[in-house]
Amino acid sequence: MSTLIVYMTKHGCTERTAGMLKEHLYGEVTLVNLKKEKKPDLSRHETIVIGGSIRAGRIQEGVRKFCERNRETLLGKRLGLYLCCMYDGETADKQFEEAYPEELRRHAAAAGLFGGEFDFQKMNFIERKIVKKVARVEESVSRIDSEAIRNFAVKISQGSGWSSNPGVLDS
Repeated sequence: MSTLIVYMTKHGCTERTAGMLKEHLYGEVTLVNLKKEKKPDLSRHETIVIGGSIRAGRIQEGVRKFCERNRETLLGKRLGLYLCCMYDGETADKQFEEAYPEELRRHAAAAGLFGGEFDFQKMNFIERKIVKKVARVEESVSRIDSEAIRNFAVKISQGSGWSSNPGVLDS
């Protein structure tokens, strides 16, 4: 199984979660930061996972454009979608729905909310001020959900020819 994880990150959370997800997947797994490589080759991968994060209430423009530009190809692949955000519950669900097109959400074999983080050391002065005011957070905080990442990995692997045990094919 060949998996491509494409993502976009501002302060590193989505990149970190992509790396964590890679550790739970079997077979060839390639990571691509859409900020550096805008048009990765999707043709040689059976599974495509797309990850983004919420900034000012929206997913990154690059992720949105990637989904639009590759819609038909993505609909022909095993697809996973995940989002990094600091909310949970209904707010996170709504952000996920607004982040990815309905057609891709319906087609996805796995969907996940991986939590998020505020890393004040990677933010500029204005970003820190906004986070402090809006989120009422005074220092760096990480709420990455490792269990959600593991569960996503199991789900995206089901039916793909690989089990959740290394080297064992599903029947």
